Amino acid sequence: MTMRLDHVLEPGSGKAVEVRRGEVIRVEQLEGGQCADFNAFNLHDYREFFHTGRTRVLHGLFPTTGDMLWSAPPRERPMFTILADTAGINDISFPRCTGVLFEYAWGYATHTNCQDILAEAEREYGLTPDDVHDSFNLWMNTKVDAETGRLSVERNTSRAGDYVELVAHFDCLVVVSVCGADVFNTSNFSLKPLRLAVRPATDRERTDWLLPETRRFANQRVVEDFKIKEIRAERELSRDPAYVAEWPRFPITTTSVEVELTDDEYRQLDALTSEGSFGETDEDVLRYTFFTWCLGHWMQPRPTWSPDLG
Repeated sequence: MTMRLDHVLEPGSGKAVEVRRGEVIRVEQLEGGQCADFNAFNLHDYREFFHTGRTRVLHGLFPTTGDMLWSAPPRERPMFTILADTAGINDISFPRCTGVLFEYAWGYATHTNCQDILAEAEREYGLTPDDVHDSFNLWMNTKVDAETGRLSVERNTSRAGDYVELVAHFDCLVVVSVCGADVFNTSNFSLKPLRLAVRPATDRERTDWLLPETRRFANQRVVEDFKIKEIRAERELSRDPAYVAEWPRFPITTTSVEVELTDDEYRQLDALTSEGSFGETDEDVLRYTFFTWCLGHWMQPRPTWSPDLG
C-alpha cells in the first residue's frame, strides 16, 4: 500500500505529522518492546486536543481495536478510531514521563523524556511546552491492583512488526515520541526505533469506520459558541470587574414524583431501607435502586454520529 509518509523515529526523537480526514496513521515496532507517546490536535483549532479522561470513561484504560480517541470538552468528539492493534497493550492511565520525574526518582540532571520530545516536535507547528498533553501510550503494558487501586507497568510484550493503526475523523496534527523511559520496564529498560507512516484509508475502511462529518451532539461547543473567543496572550490572571455570572442551567429545581408500588415491592423497599446500604429513607433507596437499574438496562452507547442529525 502506498504511504504518503514513511518515517523512522530514532530514540530521543519524535515527529509531528498532519493526518487528514480519511487518512490512517500507523505506528509500528521495528525491534519490539518500545513504548510510544501519542498527542493529537485539531489541525484547524489547536485548542481541540486528545483527552485521555473522556476516552478512559467511554472505552476503559486500555483502548484497542474499535475504540475511539476523543477530544477534550467542550468540543468532545471522536478524533480517531483504532483500526488495528496487533499487540493489545495500550494505556491511557499514566501521564507522559518528564525530566522532573527522572531527576526526582533517579537524580539525573539530564535525561530524555516524552514531555521534552513532544514539545520539540510540536514546536514545528508553533506550539509550546504548555500544549503537550497526557498521551495515548502505545505498547505500555499497565495493570491495576484490584485491592489498592495502584497502577503498575509490566514488561512490554510487543514484538517486531506489531503496529497500531488509527483513522482520522477530521484533519489532525499527530505528534509521536519514542518514550524515553529506559530506566523503567516501560520499554524493557532500553530504547528502540519506531516506524511512523500515513496512508489513505481503503474504501472498505472508510465505509466501515469513518464517521460522517456532521456534528452530532447539541452540547458540543466550538469557538463560535464561546462568550470569549480570543485566546489569552498574557500569562497573569486578573479579574474582569464587569463580569456577571450567566450559568447555563440555574437555578436548579427539584420536583417530587409519586410512584405506585405493589405490596411485594413495598416489602422489598422496606428490607433495603432497613439494610441501610442504599440510603436512609424510602425515597433515597427507591431513587438509588431505580437509577442503578437504569445504568444496567437502559443506558447504552448511542450512535455517535448520524447523517440525519446536525
